[in-house]
Amino acid sequence: MGGAGWDGPGVRQISVRVVEPGEWRVYRDVRLAALGEAPYAFGSTLAREQAFTEERWRGRLEPRTTFVVERAGQVCGLAGVLPGERAELVSMWVAPQGRGSGAADALVGAALARAAELGARYVGLWVAEGNARAERLYARHGFERTGEAQLIRAGEVAREFAMIRPAPAEVSAG
Repeated sequence: MGGAGWDGPGVRQISVRVVEPGEWRVYRDVRLAALGEAPYAFGSTLAREQAFTEERWRGRLEPRTTFVVERAGQVCGLAGVLPGERAELVSMWVAPQGRGSGAADALVGAALARAAELGARYVGLWVAEGNARAERLYARHGFERTGEAQLIRAGEVAREFAMIRPAPAEVSAG
């Protein structure tokens, strides 16, 4: 998957690309930023992941496909796709300075395209209760609540809701 760009208002370049295993530090840095900025949205914690070793960070890049989005040459978000008949969109986050720029839509689009390439029939995700902005983003891309809910972390009151959509059909280049 290449680095397709988008020139929006103010001609701010947005590009999405896959994070390769050798770029584990890029993944680590943006993931830690996400956990620090939006701890309510993730099933892990900043303290837990700060303790990860290089081997653990590298291991998290496979079998998932992890994307980063860059705006004006700076990484400002990430998303991952776990393969399966029901692929999972995971670790979705865009930094505050990238919000409203099209970065989130670009990440979701890349994730949906990857799910189609993997042959997934459905794409699912979990969204934190009360995260209306994220829920609107996913609804724009055809996701709907399933009625499933779970605790974000054991022992906490915060819940998250499942959303799902059919995977887009793989587009043939011929």
